[in-house]
Amino acid sequence: MTSRPPMPDEALGDLLDQIAEHLGSPVPAHLSAALRAVPRHLFLPPTLWLRDGSGDYEPCERETAPERWWRAAYRDVPLVTQFAEGPDGTRAPSSSASMPSVVVRMLKALDARQGHSVLEIGTGTGFNAALLSSLCGAEQVTSLDIDPELTRRAQRALKASGQQPDVVCADGAAGWRPNAPYDRIIATCSVRTVPLPWLEQTVTGGRLVIPWDTPWCNYGTLLATKQADGTAEGSLAPYGSFMLMRAQQVDAELRGDIPHAGREPERSTTSLSPWAVAGSDLDAQLYIGLRVPGAWHMWETEPESAHVRLWLADGRTDSCACVDYDGQQTSAFAVSQYGARKLWDEVARVYEEYVAVGRPGVDRHRLRIIPDGRSTRLEVSVPTA
Repeated sequence: MTSRPPMPDEALGDLLDQIAEHLGSPVPAHLSAALRAVPRHLFLPPTLWLRDGSGDYEPCERETAPERWWRAAYRDVPLVTQFAEGPDGTRAPSSSASMPSVVVRMLKALDARQGHSVLEIGTGTGFNAALLSSLCGAEQVTSLDIDPELTRRAQRALKASGQQPDVVCADGAAGWRPNAPYDRIIATCSVRTVPLPWLEQTVTGGRLVIPWDTPWCNYGTLLATKQADGTAEGSLAPYGSFMLMRAQQVDAELRGDIPHAGREPERSTTSLSPWAVAGSDLDAQLYIGLRVPGAWHMWETEPESAHVRLWLADGRTDSCACVDYDGQQTSAFAVSQYGARKLWDEVARVYEEYVAVGRPGVDRHRLRIIPDGRSTRLEVSVPTA
């Protein structure tokens, strides 16, 4: 016999307290009202996948573990709701319920109010679409998801919640012209390049809130305003780590392919620690990611000829590099670079620049999104303090 899970009001009160603690201030009244009007548990599947403490996930079933399931539903944590199998047979999360405090941060930045027309890219569970409907009116909200099964689940959950925005199964990269233009566009997946249709379908003065990604670092959220000349300008906020939009995923990165076999490298040493560029300093990682195009990295903890190895690669070319730690001294590290592009040299130069300009935080970056043919290009600057 199982004991009674918390009542919705009790659980929601706890969640609002957790979010406020994370934000460092109370949840704004209009967002608190939306959260109270839209119970999160209605949008979660019977099986949630929770961290097991060893880097993997374990299922949590509402039927057999209702208390644990309910606690997870109203904790300020992201929840994996679906897995997909990769080309090598491994599985990886393919959909999740975002961390509630990040949801609140993004909605606060979006500043969506009654009467605003909103396009959401990435319906997922439908929870965010329901919150947007509460804030703006369901008839003003269009939500897109490329996954047919997720779309159907979200439509059912939204109907059960009493909110029925226009939910469409479509590739979000193209936006949705039938309901354009939009006063606000928000994405619940990250991008490396803002799709041109998103700019074209936003009104002048409209707001875009888009999680950002580079091959080097998945972190930060673009807060931008559409300009009269068709560009969008804004800054990055220091929160958000979302799954990359499917249309922009690179197979080589997904598989972890490092094209070095049978090739002779250019060898050298460096005094720059690999942990400086690919460790816990997210400001450094973002700076590098914005300025070393295409470069990504992965750690190898049991290489044959080193104690720990940092691999660097470019998913668009056959260039790669590695930096080895011998497990003893940290004043010099062995470097091997393969191919025409000297990736470690590029990363080291950009890191030196990062230090020279004062180690700017994520929110110091100014981004300008510029239409360029059928896509957009990015200009990045860091204004002097």
